Amino acid sequence: MALKYLDQLDLKDKRVVARFDFNVPLKEGRKKMVISDSTRIDLALDTIRFILDQGASKLVLMSHLGRPKGKRVDSMSLEPVADYLAKELGKDVILTESCTDRGIKTVLGLSTTKIVLLENLRFHNEEVNNDPDFAKTLASYGDVYINDAFGAAHRKHASVHAINLFFKNKAAAGFLMQKELKALDKVLHKPSKPFVAVIGGAKVSDKIKIIEALLPKIDQLIIGGAMAYPFLAAKGIEIGDSLCPAEDVNLAKNILKAAGADKISLPKDHIVATSLDDPSPKQHSQISIEPGHMALDIGENTLADYGSKITRAKTVLWNGPMGMFEKEAFSKGTFGMARALAELSSRDPEAFTLVGGGDSVSAIKKAGLADKVSHVSTGGGASLEYIEKGSLPGVQALRFGLESTN
Repeated sequence: MALKYLDQLDLKDKRVVARFDFNVPLKEGRKKMVISDSTRIDLALDTIRFILDQGASKLVLMSHLGRPKGKRVDSMSLEPVADYLAKELGKDVILTESCTDRGIKTVLGLSTTKIVLLENLRFHNEEVNNDPDFAKTLASYGDVYINDAFGAAHRKHASVHAINLFFKNKAAAGFLMQKELKALDKVLHKPSKPFVAVIGGAKVSDKIKIIEALLPKIDQLIIGGAMAYPFLAAKGIEIGDSLCPAEDVNLAKNILKAAGADKISLPKDHIVATSLDDPSPKQHSQISIEPGHMALDIGENTLADYGSKITRAKTVLWNGPMGMFEKEAFSKGTFGMARALAELSSRDPEAFTLVGGGDSVSAIKKAGLADKVSHVSTGGGASLEYIEKGSLPGVQALRFGLESTN
């Protein structure tokens, strides 16, 4: 069954209840908490404005923020989000006391009320427990349900999963959800060849599922970051004091024995240091590393090799940094890969470059190149799970209805 999208629903005079991902970072202001990065709210504005422009009678917005563990935590209130939305939309946004406040129905009955933001869903344990009664309460606020919270779609939570039971043929994906799914499907189901995946980060165990899912589909698998060193150790190469859990070495050995292992590229040189605070890290031109030194970034030759592979690609998926890019001394590899993706997109308009995962997204933004690649996913863990499994509980429920996803 094809997933229904926002512009396929009749919203005229309908009460719309919509799930977004307003899980934005907050910091303490002079008098109250303020938003330090509004990206996730900004990405939702197209969907919100479309719903209003289509003549919806009411719009009830839902989101979580942080992990309050089922109790009210004032520092995780959505009040800053309500203030920001009101400013951006130029309309009043009423924040409720809670998601189940008896006064919500009264507020929705007022002709002067157009937009209501429910207080943090996770102030209620019923949200994370996918409680059907809680979902029924949320559903009672709307005639139509829109899910635009791709970043929460990998959770079986009430507002993205159980709620679909009450909106048969009256539920759809918002514009951000649509954009994320189309971008990921382009990589997973119909990638142009050559298809290169760049996987980095700290642990093989964190990426084992995505590696196993990608190996049959890709032409090249580039591995960097700390997770490269268990692979080198698995091949019998000395890696000095580089991060290397025994569990990861065993996982790497199994991957290197698997079909498609010949597609894997590993670092051939490194930026090494005696500690994380070493004032003079150095380029180490050999693949093996002596004791007393740890690798914290890929070396110049490796960066050139990886860059050349990206140059020839038609599809690139990047998830995970090449080193400890937060420190300038170990950022060259990660930022170099960011430039390689941006240059490919600039040179070849038909190439598709997708960046996903928190650290990769942070890196390409820090490099000032986020607008130079085809798609930067906001999904975090949801993006990874979609690549691993090809679907998400929230997307399945939205597509088929809850009964088909149990």
